[in-house]
Amino acid sequence: MIFNPEYECMDTQARQSVQLANLKNLVEMLYTHVPFYREKMDALALKPHDIRSLADIEKLPFTSKDDLRENYPHGLRACPRDRVVEVHMSSGTTGKPVVDEYTLKDIDIWRQAMARTLAAAGCTKDDIVQNCYGYGLFTGGGGAHYGALTIGAEVLPMSSGNTDKQLMVMQDFGSTMLTCTPSYALYMAEEAAEAGIDLHALPISKGCFGAEPWSENMRVQIESRYGMKAYDIYGLTEIIGPGVSFECEAQDGLHINEDFFYPEIIDPATGKVLADGEKGELVFTTLTKEGTPLLR
Repeated sequence: MIFNPEYECMDTQARQSVQLANLKNLVEMLYTHVPFYREKMDALALKPHDIRSLADIEKLPFTSKDDLRENYPHGLRACPRDRVVEVHMSSGTTGKPVVDEYTLKDIDIWRQAMARTLAAAGCTKDDIVQNCYGYGLFTGGGGAHYGALTIGAEVLPMSSGNTDKQLMVMQDFGSTMLTCTPSYALYMAEEAAEAGIDLHALPISKGCFGAEPWSENMRVQIESRYGMKAYDIYGLTEIIGPGVSFECEAQDGLHINEDFFYPEIIDPATGKVLADGEKGELVFTTLTKEGTPLLR
């Protein structure tokens, strides 16, 4: 199901026009307001006016994970502090956490991206979404929550854990959609089986799963144990959280929200952009974010 046909169904030329306008605005904003990016661009003798086409994105410097950690907590902020309304961050288990700050506009982008994500899995205003992603500084719970609210669905903000209560609520409130990690979905199914709960008898019919790698075999297990359709979703703290890309009813690869995020496939050895179909490292640029945008 398509949530926003105007943007999700744009033809290639229209989409590229939007992307280029957003890219130019992003580069100007980062060069003007973020000393870290201005210094990197100056080192390459690169100015915002040098970005005249989408192909010119290749001229821009990369941002590494170390860059994100070294600029903790506010070194990559691109707007005045009083415009920041929400903060999320990674766990920081391998060093300083990656910080993602959001303005109200950023929250609206996130809401729209996640509404498209959930709608592609069949979510409507008539659904009851049991959201078992973790809330707090982790982006999963907030992202799914915002998306479901934007669609107009009823949200059960369960967060993760407390499986007995999760199963009780799933039965008593008639949850129709599940959002959580795939491993937790399988764990809940195992606990339901031990408790004698027939998940197939419940109205739950679909789910969006992500925040960890999972296999096609795990999808088959989730679908068979719940009697639901299981959809893959993708995102990362560095650029907004969940909502970057998602599966639709075809369940045959991920759709990227390309008006919000610009994807490139990069040869990690040379830094060069590869052609479609070649294997390399996936790199995103956040085209519209204001709080802490990520350049490549």
